[in-house]
Amino acid sequence: METLRSRLKFGNKVEDVKLRKRQSHLYSRETDSPLNNGVLRVRVVGFCLLFRLINCFLVQTSFVPDEYWQSVEVSHRMVFNYGFLTWEWKEGIRGFSYPLLFAAIFKILNLINYDSVLLLIWLPRIFQALLAAFADVKFFFLVQTLQSPDVAKWTFFCHLCSWFSWFCCTRTLTNSMETTLTCLALFYFPLPGSKTHSSKKYLSIVALAVIFRPTALIVWFPLLMYHFCREENKLRLITHNYIPIGAVAVVISTVIDSIFYEELTLVQFNFLKFNVFRGVADFYGSHPWHWYLTQGFPVVIGPHLPLFLHGCGLAFKKYKILLASVVWTIMVYSLLPHKEFRFIYPVLPFCMLFCGVSLSYLKAWRPAAVFVLLVSNLSAALYTGLVHQRGTLDVMSHIQVLCDAGSSPSPPDVLFLMPCHSTPFYSHVHCPINMRFLECPPDLGEEGYIDEADSFYDDPLHWLRTSFPYKSSLPTHLVLFNVLEAEIAVFLNGNNYTRTAEIFHTHFSEGRVGGSVFIYERH
Repeated sequence: METLRSRLKFGNKVEDVKLRKRQSHLYSRETDSPLNNGVLRVRVVGFCLLFRLINCFLVQTSFVPDEYWQSVEVSHRMVFNYGFLTWEWKEGIRGFSYPLLFAAIFKILNLINYDSVLLLIWLPRIFQALLAAFADVKFFFLVQTLQSPDVAKWTFFCHLCSWFSWFCCTRTLTNSMETTLTCLALFYFPLPGSKTHSSKKYLSIVALAVIFRPTALIVWFPLLMYHFCREENKLRLITHNYIPIGAVAVVISTVIDSIFYEELTLVQFNFLKFNVFRGVADFYGSHPWHWYLTQGFPVVIGPHLPLFLHGCGLAFKKYKILLASVVWTIMVYSLLPHKEFRFIYPVLPFCMLFCGVSLSYLKAWRPAAVFVLLVSNLSAALYTGLVHQRGTLDVMSHIQVLCDAGSSPSPPDVLFLMPCHSTPFYSHVHCPINMRFLECPPDLGEEGYIDEADSFYDDPLHWLRTSFPYKSSLPTHLVLFNVLEAEIAVFLNGNNYTRTAEIFHTHFSEGRVGGSVFIYERH
């Protein structure tokens, strides 16, 4: 009798276990159903779109001149046939493929007669924000296939709360586009555990990134070698993917550039020749070899740095190829004298995966870590996006008002007495009033070379008096940083210039860049 009872109890336990397994299986199938996946996808897409659009409109400061002079300034000239091209476009070391994207937007606005200056300024930024949102979505679903939902959630959190991504991703910088395309390409790259691998798709996106910015090849070189070494049919990979996609990219890039340069131009070769072999990039500043290790990388990754280091220890084996790409990129850029924070921006999404692994592991410390990340990143993002270095953008709205006086007997003539390329130009004014700034092309071995900006700052008063010997030749408006005012006060007072605007720029004035921007008008 006891034996029968024990058998019945055991049988009941087995049935309970089976029932729990069936319920668990049904729950798993429910959560993995197409309907639930579709709802999740819609929520992620909607959130990313809203997040990046808010991001876009809360970044109202300037970062580096290239966000205008290698994109929208070129686009404006392509469509409206007036503007200024820097020396790089005259020497053929920049490609027209990236500005062509914004030129298409400008052309549509022009055709429908909606080419207001407000739309010309914001639509390229919104376009960049939408691409960034698309990359965010792909990044989230990539991590979901690689890791547990918990790790995916915290990786996505780390990615979105990065202050440097917030600061850069919606700007019209080639580096921003390079980073966005890198995120998209990573979705199709054969990472360990990836279920979305497609050689043709990821290689096509990488090729596009290289067209827009040739240095994208630095980030992707270790990844391409990794794929090649792991591929069983190496010959097929080369003949069916690497060579055809690379050749098509070079042909498309060369055709576009040759059309706009009006002669056969291979931008990638010219870029390499000027910046590496001739060292022209050094003209714009050089830094010690360790700069990326001691300043560049810690600033770019920001408060995430401890999590990144911890995550490297936890996920090194699984994602060593991503870590190798980060190390390789920093090492290569460290060998080049000219260094900037934005150059290593494309490896930031790689780092976020390690941060997510770390944050999911730190269960007890997680609330404190999340709080620190949110507060520190939000503070940096809002300050750099809304406060720091905004004067050189705000001043252009004051200059744009002068467009209404363009047909007056004394049309506006604006001179920017600032370090060269401090402000955007016709893309933010959108009328052909006379404007000029102090130029500073590098010494390319031409006879009679002169750096106008250096010549001016060596002796501002002498430069002004020799450049404008007659009162009739004086500009109607001068734009300058406050630190220059005392040096040229005699010239300003002697020629009846009156300050008409003072615009905040930064709390951290340095050298030729002051805390405020002044506009002087001649009466």
